[in-house]
Amino acid sequence: MATLVSLNVGMPKNVEWQGRTVHTGVWKSAVEGPRMVRRLNVDGDGQGDLGGHGGEIRAVLVYQLDSYRHWQEHFGRYDFEYGAFGENFTVDGLPDHEVCVGDRYRIGTAEFEVTQPRVTCYRVGMRMGEPELPSLLVAHRRPGFYLRVITEGMVEAGDEIVRTRVGPEALSVADVDGLLYLPHRDEEKLRATLRIPALSPGWQQSFRELVDKADEKEPVKAAWTGFKPLEVQQVVRESPSVVSVLLGGDELPSYRPGQYLTVRVPGPAVRSYSLSSAPGGAAYRISVKRDGLASRYIHEQLTAGMTLDVAAPRGDFVLEEGDGPVLLVSGGIGITPVLAMLHTLATAEKTRPVWWIHVTRDPAFSSEVDELLDALPDMHRYVWTHGRPTPDELRALGVPKDATAYICGPTAFMDDLRGLLAESGIAADHIHTELFGTLPPINPGLVGQTVVPPHAPAGDPGTGPLVTFARSGLSVPWSEQYGSLLELAEACDVPARWSCRTGVCHTCVTDLVAGDVAYSPDPLEPAPLGQVLPCCARPADDVVIDL
Repeated sequence: MATLVSLNVGMPKNVEWQGRTVHTGVWKSAVEGPRMVRRLNVDGDGQGDLGGHGGEIRAVLVYQLDSYRHWQEHFGRYDFEYGAFGENFTVDGLPDHEVCVGDRYRIGTAEFEVTQPRVTCYRVGMRMGEPELPSLLVAHRRPGFYLRVITEGMVEAGDEIVRTRVGPEALSVADVDGLLYLPHRDEEKLRATLRIPALSPGWQQSFRELVDKADEKEPVKAAWTGFKPLEVQQVVRESPSVVSVLLGGDELPSYRPGQYLTVRVPGPAVRSYSLSSAPGGAAYRISVKRDGLASRYIHEQLTAGMTLDVAAPRGDFVLEEGDGPVLLVSGGIGITPVLAMLHTLATAEKTRPVWWIHVTRDPAFSSEVDELLDALPDMHRYVWTHGRPTPDELRALGVPKDATAYICGPTAFMDDLRGLLAESGIAADHIHTELFGTLPPINPGLVGQTVVPPHAPAGDPGTGPLVTFARSGLSVPWSEQYGSLLELAEACDVPARWSCRTGVCHTCVTDLVAGDVAYSPDPLEPAPLGQVLPCCARPADDVVIDL
């Protein structure tokens, strides 16, 4: 018989951690007597980061007494208290390898449904003083799990736990956790996750993406590793502030419309520029606006006959195949990737309805765009040279709700247009954006953060391999004082994305443009070819990463 051993609650609080402040509800402690469990949590309890914890789907966290015993032996520690793993219910019974997602249980007068394993997160390691714990919870198949409240009611320590329904597909919490975080996935089980209605929407989306990858005939790989010199065939001035560079070489691999090249110029400086012409030609074309060190070199010194160090085409902001309507939206130099898409649409065998929205004061590419649009029988052209479209103007354009939109431009521009398009009825998963500057950070739980331009780290410079953060335009030598590339990025105020910080969740995954890395600890699942997990990686030689 399974039993509720301890009922634990705690309100979120600010905790100092590595010189920063984390707002977290992971500190729970046992309470006496009965408590009401409501739709969102237990009375007296709260969650600090509602993006990863809490809400209706993750109202109650469960952890097992047997796992407590396991970690006592593993760490040689016997100072644990109930609630130490951030759980609301400490239970005797309900092991992760037996409880299935979709199971329902009655405790006291309340009924619950299992919705997903625990989200692997650095805060449980912070709470326990064991930084590697997020990785170990997955590796040892002991994550714990979340419950949704089906019927609100009173519970207290000592209550019997009774299973009232068995979940469909019989996939245990440990199975589901391993399918998301561990390699060598069972494809049949992977597909079965999509048939579990109780599984949280976030995990369903993750599994849907994994199924889509499994259906791909071959993984997408970079055409070559690192940088290689390509000959500059021509430099064309498109406008006073924009030049296009045609790059040639032997049998240049094709690319997908919307992808970009990362280039390195003397200095050294590394920047990424969209491919702005149709795939499949004899040359690559990038179009560069003058706005920094690398672009100044391209504008002022680069001439035909010279070479430019170039990494292979990459990027996921690409035109999807199909025959539905397409909306191409750009602001300023953000025209370049959607221009490549327009080239493809204008020469495709299938004719698709196209809406072209461009906001700019620069005349670059205007005649080229006109020619391409005139080749399309079902096209709609709108150009703003002052301001940007208002909600009313956008609605008046008659863009169909089943259109797929591609937006590129400054961050605020893309955020505004994404919101407007969503309000007009276009589904969120049909709106794609591209950003060449630094990506918005994902730092769950941190509070009081200020935005600081990327810079060299404080103190004496390192003597190790050169680490280049391509999006930030920063190159610094590695120092052994840092435990990982992520820690170096943080010391440089380079915006980064992370959650587990131990190589489990892949939130931090980014392109490894050039160079090689070593891992410590080894991630539970290796990063895809051509990518890197900065949270547990160190440079083995000079590296360029897409941060």
